Amino acid sequence: MSDEESSRRRPPRLTGAITMDDIARLANVSKPTVSRVLGGSSLVSAKTRDRVLAVAREHGYAVNRNAQKLRQARTNTVAVVLDFGSHRHGAIGDPFIFELLAGVSEALSVRDVDLLLSPSGLDSAAGFIDLYRSRGTDGFIVLGQGARDGMLRDLARKDVPMVVWGAVREDAGYCAVGSDNLAGGRLAGERFLAQGRRNWLFVGNVDHEEIRLRHDGLCAAAAGRDDIAIDQLPTGSMTFAATYQSVTDHLRAGAAPDAVFAFSDTAAMAVISAFREQGRVAPRDYSLVGYNNIPPSAHFNPAITTIEQETGVAGAILVEKLMQRIDGGRPRSVMLPTKIILRET
Repeated sequence: MSDEESSRRRPPRLTGAITMDDIARLANVSKPTVSRVLGGSSLVSAKTRDRVLAVAREHGYAVNRNAQKLRQARTNTVAVVLDFGSHRHGAIGDPFIFELLAGVSEALSVRDVDLLLSPSGLDSAAGFIDLYRSRGTDGFIVLGQGARDGMLRDLARKDVPMVVWGAVREDAGYCAVGSDNLAGGRLAGERFLAQGRRNWLFVGNVDHEEIRLRHDGLCAAAAGRDDIAIDQLPTGSMTFAATYQSVTDHLRAGAAPDAVFAFSDTAAMAVISAFREQGRVAPRDYSLVGYNNIPPSAHFNPAITTIEQETGVAGAILVEKLMQRIDGGRPRSVMLPTKIILRET
């Protein structure tokens, strides 16, 4: 091979400070592979290691030992914890949770960070602390406060990196990302008032902070109105089946609400099914508002009026806030806006 041919095949020499991204591109490997090679990992083949080191030497890459120590002190893994306790037998059937999970997964993959889906048994502050201190994870993203707000507050005092999807409270002590649940409830109430409804039913367990705020917002919309009656119906769990049974029993006991605000769109679908069995259909006999605007809500029969949260950006925000926390920062909570999506119910 001539010197001219060899020169053409050799990658061009970079000017300026070379980065690990540059080495990965020139060596045709991933950035995590470069990191492993430079960190002396035995998980990389000799052939790949030699190629990466050759590129690094050729371009004068110098390892930042302080940064390397910082990287090696981390697991490059984030644990995502779901609210299994709010669902019967630990089976989560609400598509909304999985939309959030998909957004978090995508945001972590962009950062080359692994996602650890934590087991349902992780239900105490001690369990979180043990996983963190054993270097099983760099931090936690908790999707759904459920009835665990007290435990999460205890965990925050232990200085474990954590971000929570749920109700935003200034006194919580931890960073939370969530929608304006109070405003969402108020929007539902204003809808019922505009339709002349007087006998309202709120379906949901108010021991969950997010759901309680939705209920409070609904009540706020009717403040000062003596002609409005608001009843609250808890459910056995957050599943379709439990909600359907609770609403069915309520109607069979003689209740006759003309407006229903359900804590989720899945719950709203259960409400429609229970009312239909009693010969009552929306919007003729009652108004209905759900929450979350999951895709099936637009195609259900009838299409469900719902409160929409900006979940499209939620995953990226949760990951960004957690990374700030892992780096020693104190990120502020974020409250996302809500709006009502008007459909058939």
